[in-house]
Amino acid sequence: MVAREYNVAILGATGAVGTRLIAQLAESKVPVKHLKLLASPRSAGKKLLFKGEALTVEATTPESFNDVDLVLASGGGAVSHQFAPEAVKHGAVVVDNSSYWRMHDDVPLVVPEVNEAALNNHHGIIANPNCSTTQMVVALEPIRRAYGLRRVIVSTYQAASGAGQSALEELKTQTDAYNRGEEMVANILPVKGAAKHYPLAYNLLPQIDVFEADGYTHEEWKMIHETKKIMFGDKNSKAVKVTGTAVRVPVPIGHGETVYFETDDHAGATTEGIQKALSQAAGVVLEDDPKSQLYPQPIHAEGKRETFVGRVRPDLESDDAFHMWVVSDNLLKGAAWNTVQIAERLVALDLVRVPKNAINRFETL
Repeated sequence: MVAREYNVAILGATGAVGTRLIAQLAESKVPVKHLKLLASPRSAGKKLLFKGEALTVEATTPESFNDVDLVLASGGGAVSHQFAPEAVKHGAVVVDNSSYWRMHDDVPLVVPEVNEAALNNHHGIIANPNCSTTQMVVALEPIRRAYGLRRVIVSTYQAASGAGQSALEELKTQTDAYNRGEEMVANILPVKGAAKHYPLAYNLLPQIDVFEADGYTHEEWKMIHETKKIMFGDKNSKAVKVTGTAVRVPVPIGHGETVYFETDDHAGATTEGIQKALSQAAGVVLEDDPKSQLYPQPIHAEGKRETFVGRVRPDLESDDAFHMWVVSDNLLKGAAWNTVQIAERLVALDLVRVPKNAINRFETL
């Protein structure tokens, strides 16, 4: 029997994540019959390589999804809002990187190492989580399975590339200016549309995304509710308490996170047991040998698909509580690779198909 091949489209193909989607797809187990590259009209006509073949980028229209089986989207929330339902209407399954669909009740929010089973309930759109959430739940899930999980407190150290290619380029420009003794110009961070902008070079910005009414940023809000939805199936789950502080740091690629977590009472968690669970977990690399100064670093995680964990240690003031340090390439596991990984699992599970009447769930939104 001949294995099925799929017509695939990458939406937002020219962006920082889009170009990595192309590279990850080329190395994946997804059998691609034909690849279509889609972007905004200003990017139309550009040439990008896929498995050595130069493909021309096309401007996205609703008709772009004719005869497409699978869409990998990384064009931003407004683009996904507009075009994901159109893709589903044309019979394509969409794996979306934007934040637009993540909290929709009919859209699974998936990290394959954590909640692959949620793919069975998709209605044509699957959401890829926020990059900072993704690496955290990959590290927490083997611990939850072994010892339970009651509380999580995270502080993030998030790379400039998490704010897009323009933010990464601005960091490099600011660094050069600082080193020449010139004024650093800031037009993007912490939020492009905000009244004030600050340089990231040689600085730390305790704001990622806009501030909500409760004083938390939207990035922090996302980490709280996405973690609950992915790990417990409910964005407002009371099964675990989650809070955090998100900080932008002058690192090009690779998010770091300090994670404090509490296991279930009397579960018998130990540092050694947690390290063993992590070392055996899919998608995790344990780098944890303080005596030889072995611990995860963004510079070493760049270009790798795994989530790296180290500095596992007990909290000295609280029973059943621990700390760990988590690092991952935010553009790969945090975005492009997790998206392609979802596509691989959809193929393996024979789920690249849109259920009947699925579009009725999205077309009025």
